[in-house]
Amino acid sequence: MSELIVVGFKGTHRAAEVLDQLVELNDSYVIDLKDAVAVYRTKGGELRVDLSVHPTGKEGATVGGLIGALLGALVAAPFTGGASTAAVAALAGSGALTLGTTGAVIGGEETSEQKKIYGISDDYVQQVGGMVQPEHSAVFVLADSVDPDGVTECFRGYGGTILRTTLPAEKAQRLQQVIGDRSAVTR
Repeated sequence: MSELIVVGFKGTHRAAEVLDQLVELNDSYVIDLKDAVAVYRTKGGELRVDLSVHPTGKEGATVGGLIGALLGALVAAPFTGGASTAAVAALAGSGALTLGTTGAVIGGEETSEQKKIYGISDDYVQQVGGMVQPEHSAVFVLADSVDPDGVTECFRGYGGTILRTTLPAEKAQRLQQVIGDRSAVTR
């Protein structure tokens, strides 16, 4: 069963550093990363996604919009035979705009829905992200681990605080002790 762990850090890029290490552990099959997101809160108070293992709704909308725009331009191209350059550009542009907008909406909704079902939803990130203070960051991780103690030790000394977790209380306390032990590692 996958466990959800949200850890907050002082500094805007600490969570991204931790996520980079998690991706390395995933690539070496130490953990099975289902989804992970690193966020930070700006000095002005805005919550921003720094890194994401799977696309966010906004990223899905961007990709969907680009694909839709390309398809719209390609679909309009055959209907421009003998027309002036301006007419061709207008028709291709309107096709790109129409299908680009449709693609953006579909891509954003599809990605958000996939994250709700199989990963960490954008809504959950926003909700728990409310706990992240200005100029701090947090990493949201949904994963299975082959070697939980080994993974825990990889993060010794990051100085984080567990904000939310599905881990049993005993394991959560152990994890908090290890990541909170700032004396062990200087970064």
